Amino acid sequence: MIIRQAKVADADAIAEITNQIIRDTLVTFTTAERDVGSTASDIQARGPAFLVSELEGQVVGFATYGLFRSGPGYAQCREHSIQLLPMARGHGTGRALMAALEAVARDEGVHVLVAGISSVNPAAISFHAAIGFEKVGCMPEVGSKWGKMLDLVLMQKILAADPLVAPDTGELGR
Repeated sequence: MIIRQAKVADADAIAEITNQIIRDTLVTFTTAERDVGSTASDIQARGPAFLVSELEGQVVGFATYGLFRSGPGYAQCREHSIQLLPMARGHGTGRALMAALEAVARDEGVHVLVAGISSVNPAAISFHAAIGFEKVGCMPEVGSKWGKMLDLVLMQKILAADPLVAPDTGELGR
């Protein structure tokens, strides 16, 4: 498995992964499929913050982040997305992608990564908890898809720039 920065040439594979999830699951609340052109634009705009996992020459997953909210007060906070083909799940692909994405985020001065997860996706909630994200809230019935009202679970991870400095106090840790 190779984790690398996404290239525009990956846009078709990335859109295919996303569109299968949009079409077939309640993991995302959106019903509008992604086209290759907008995916390619996202890859170009996000640069190092758009990663793919490649297995035997095939893109099997991706992780990226973008703004959490607009405004200068949120400049150090990003919301991420990670999506994998079913064949890539349970083999460490997600962990490897997130570790690499967190390294990019730290390099770019991101302090907090946020995950907005559909409550009908307990595997994603467990995955994020296992890699150090904490549940910070649940927004009941803020999403809808296929005639169902869906809850959004919010999780976050504070990325300490220096592991010896406690992120909440700035004091030296042990």
